Amino acid sequence: MKVILFGATGMVGQGVLRECLLDPDVECILSIVRAATGQLQPKLRELVHKDFFDFSAVESELAGYDAGLFCLGVSSAGMKEEDYRRVTYDITLAAARTLATLNPISTGGMTFIYVSGMGTDSSEKGRTMWARVKGKTENDLLRLPFKAAYMFRPAAIVPLHGIKSKTKLYQAFYTLLGPLLPMMYRTFPQYVTTTEQLGRAMLTAAKQGALKSVLENSDINKF
Repeated sequence: MKVILFGATGMVGQGVLRECLLDPDVECILSIVRAATGQLQPKLRELVHKDFFDFSAVESELAGYDAGLFCLGVSSAGMKEEDYRRVTYDITLAAARTLATLNPISTGGMTFIYVSGMGTDSSEKGRTMWARVKGKTENDLLRLPFKAAYMFRPAAIVPLHGIKSKTKLYQAFYTLLGPLLPMMYRTFPQYVTTTEQLGRAMLTAAKQGALKSVLENSDINKF
């Protein structure tokens, strides 16, 4: 399986990249980044691209892939809806529309997996800004001509294997509750998952499919 990964430097993306590198079914990983990280792995190739709103300049690099794993995202804290939508919706759809066009069903198609979040508002009409924006993002992704598309909605994510969050507030939370998080993962599977479990679940869905298109935290933990 050939995989394109967005957001490999974030906490979720680091976990997904780790599982891709470990999975023998993953032949190669193309990581789309704004700046090179310098990682040297036999299966990994980084494609540096500055403009995540327009992928036309690198279209020749994005065809022939089986799965697109989109882990790029930001916290909505302190952001206006217009700015949050630009980062969350516009970038995601720019990437997804490009991949759907370049990997059509007629040639085998692509499975696209988007990391959303628990509480996302599929009606797009709720009072919570981030939930509305992510709801519209999910809905429009599901309308694209992918072979399959899955919306993953994790709640609390326990970072494993030395992975850390780039968001200081989140990392402070993980540091404070660190010893309790593994127990919480086992006790509350509907509210807590791990970077390892999330990565494995995404790859399983990409390879084997899933029973529904929107997967909540408890669904993720059942893979």
